Amino acid sequence: MESKAINKVGIIADTHNHWDPKIADIFKGVDHIIHAGDIGLPWIILELEYIAPVTAVLGNNDTGLTFKEIETVEIGSRKFLVQHIVDPQKPDEKLKKRIIRQNPDVVVFGHSHKRFCENIGNTLFLNPGYAGKQRFKLTRSVAILHCDAEGITAEFHDLD
Repeated sequence: MESKAINKVGIIADTHNHWDPKIADIFKGVDHIIHAGDIGLPWIILELEYIAPVTAVLGNNDTGLTFKEIETVEIGSRKFLVQHIVDPQKPDEKLKKRIIRQNPDVVVFGHSHKRFCENIGNTLFLNPGYAGKQRFKLTRSVAILHCDAEGITAEFHDLD
């Protein structure tokens, strides 16, 4: 049996203990969900797990949770490195070395609450925006990555 030609990956960050019911509809049919930190309480991850398997990392506001600060996960033929705080233009030395060593297709991050989607070298850096309660007059959003043999395409979905 052949594997699926397209993998859909839901990307979310900075929920800060807020569940927007739109997320379940947006992520319906994804193969996997990545939460890039500042989760809040673990029930947020349980809600996401009703939709698809979840990989999550700790954010700078997550205390008492048992997730790691950095995760690498393979979904289909793509490798994702997930870390909450990333400066794509100037990654710190530890992250640079990890990217060289692991050669991820995508680096997923959060923290800034601002969308970011840019290829730097051979790696796509993606911040889905934030899915928590409205703050800073920024647009709340999540993303879906469509991964196939041709490449990776990001699709942002507003929550407002």
